[in-house]
Amino acid sequence: MLEAIEGIHHITTMAKDAVKTDAFAKGVLGLRRVKKTVNFDAPDVYHLYYANGTGQPGTVLTYFPFPNIVRGTRGTGEVGTTVFSVPEGSLDFWERHLTSHNVSAIRRTEIFGERRLLFEGADGDSFALAERPADEREPWTEGGIPADCAIRGFRSAVMVLSDPAPMLELLHFMGYRPAGEEGNSQRLERPDGNGAQAVELVTDHSVPPARQGGGSVHHIAFAVANTETQKRVREMLVRERIPVTPIIDRNYFFSVYFRTPGGVLFEIATNEPGFAHDEDAAHLGEDLKLPSQHAHLRPYLETHLPSLD
Repeated sequence: MLEAIEGIHHITTMAKDAVKTDAFAKGVLGLRRVKKTVNFDAPDVYHLYYANGTGQPGTVLTYFPFPNIVRGTRGTGEVGTTVFSVPEGSLDFWERHLTSHNVSAIRRTEIFGERRLLFEGADGDSFALAERPADEREPWTEGGIPADCAIRGFRSAVMVLSDPAPMLELLHFMGYRPAGEEGNSQRLERPDGNGAQAVELVTDHSVPPARQGGGSVHHIAFAVANTETQKRVREMLVRERIPVTPIIDRNYFFSVYFRTPGGVLFEIATNEPGFAHDEDAAHLGEDLKLPSQHAHLRPYLETHLPSLD
């Protein structure tokens, strides 16, 4: 059993317009841009990271903005909704705030005893804000959202599946335990996690498999403390005959990836070294940072990537 997993590390979504995405993450969600870099596999495209002030694992929403991408189609085999944690009593503020920014599909709901506000991002990506009575994670307070309302980090991720049984088995192996069932939704939580230790599974037989595109979650990453822990986790995955990649250096964490039986792409990412190792903590996300293999592209990228400032 993978007891070392602490909860969600980050969630990465695909987008179409980097400028609109940046404005939404900062101006609407009130998150801090903690890193401006490029996609390792497509360096002519940004990889943008948004989080709390330090980029704490469990708070990090990242985007691949591909200018020519078509909009994705929701369905099974994907993270259908990204759920953020906000303070209890803050949904009235958020409903007014989202409405003032012409955000689409705003509606209230309640599940597992939590009040939630659902809405869509710039590319139709599905988000929710869940009220929690106690979340000790420090919010980013310079994004225009009052401290007593600001996002604390992820609450959970909702995965939509046609058959939840294989995913349940995998999540149990990853240390997650049943924490509630309501209708066609199941919640699992990782005891003593990092604040982002819940996931939810929705069983839906009425929709086809998702087609990835703009607004689709590309992958969900789960956190482990360090590379030594990650090596042990990878070895256990291999022993379970789960096809997993070698460890890959992503500059701000080390990663391994594997495709789950339900179709969702999982990543195991380390908490170290973090986002401040190549940039002063007071100026995170301001300068374009390039991985060493793409450093020679800087003159081209600085003139061809859209300006975000």
